[in-house]
Amino acid sequence: MQNRTYSGVFPLLTMLLVVAVLLSACLGATDISVGEIAGAFGKLFHNGNDYTLHERVFLEIRLPRVLFCLLAGAALSVGGVLLQALFRNPIIEPGLIGTSSGAAFGAALYFVTGAMFHFHAGVWMLPLAACAGAMLATFMVLGLSGGKEEGGTGIVTLLLTGIAINALFLSGTGFLSYVARDPQARSITFWNLGTLSGANRESVIITAVVVVLCCWRAMACAAKLNLLMLGEAEAQLSGVAVKQLKMEVMIINVIMIAVVTAFTGVISFVGLVVPHLLRIWKGADNRYLVAGGALAGAVLLTVADIAARLLLRPAELPIGIVTSFAGVPVFIFLLRKKKYYF
Repeated sequence: MQNRTYSGVFPLLTMLLVVAVLLSACLGATDISVGEIAGAFGKLFHNGNDYTLHERVFLEIRLPRVLFCLLAGAALSVGGVLLQALFRNPIIEPGLIGTSSGAAFGAALYFVTGAMFHFHAGVWMLPLAACAGAMLATFMVLGLSGGKEEGGTGIVTLLLTGIAINALFLSGTGFLSYVARDPQARSITFWNLGTLSGANRESVIITAVVVVLCCWRAMACAAKLNLLMLGEAEAQLSGVAVKQLKMEVMIINVIMIAVVTAFTGVISFVGLVVPHLLRIWKGADNRYLVAGGALAGAVLLTVADIAARLLLRPAELPIGIVTSFAGVPVFIFLLRKKKYYF
C-alpha cells in the first residue's frame, strides 16, 4: 500500500469515528451527558453498584448498541468490498446476491420453529441458523446465474437472479411471520426493516469474535484480490489459487453478513455506498478498501443509527429505512453509469 497516498485517510476516519461514537453514546430517546458516561465507567471499573438511572441506561442499553453498531457497520462494508472485488463490479453488495435475505430467513425459521417445538439450543444457534440460510441463498444465486460467467451479461444475470432469490426468501420470511405467534411475528417484521434495538452483551461478544476474525482474513486476501481484479488468467499466472480464493472470500462474506443480520435484520446499501465512496476518494487498492471500509462503515452506520433515534424521538425509526433512503440514490447513480461499470 502506498503510505503517502493513504496517509491522511485513516486518521480522518478514526477522528470521525470517535466523534460519531461520542454522539451516539450521548443522544437518543434519553440524552446522557459525557459526565454521566465517565461516571458509569468509573463505577464499572471500581466495582461500584450505586448507578444512577442514566448510568444504568448507558451501560446496559446504549453501550452495547454503540459497540454492536460499530461491528455491524464494519462487517457490512467489508462484505461489500469483498464481493465487489470478487465480481470486479462496484454495484454488487451482500443484499443483492441473497445473503441478507437468506440470513433473515434462517433466523426467522429458527425463532418460529423454536417457539413451536419449545427448544432453545444456546446463544450460537441463532447465528448458525442465519449462516445456513445465507449460504443457501447465496449459492443458489451463484448456481442459477452461472457464477463463472464474466462480463456485462454475467453481472446482469447475477443481479436479476439475486432479485428473484431475494423475493423467494423474503416471501418465505413473510410466510413465517404469518404463521408465527404475535411476539415472533413482530420480531420478524422488525428484522425486515432493520433494527439495532436488540443489541446486548451476548450479541456484541458473538459478533465481535466473528467480525474480527473475518476482517483479519479479509485483509489477508486483499492483495490477492488486487491481482484477481486484473483477470483470472493474470491472477493464476501470478500464483493465486483462484478457486480457493473465491471460495474463501464467499465464506468470509456469508459468515460475517449472516451473523450481523441474525441480530439486526436486513440493513441494505452500506456495503454498496461505503466501498464506492472510498474508491472515488483514494483508489481501488483492496488493502486500503478493507481497512478503510471497516472504519467508514462503522462511521456511516453509527450516523444512521443516530438519525434513526432522533428523527422521531422518543420513537425509533428502523435503521434499514434510513440506510435505504440514503443508499437508493447512490445505487441509481451507479446503474446510470452502466457503460462504465458493466
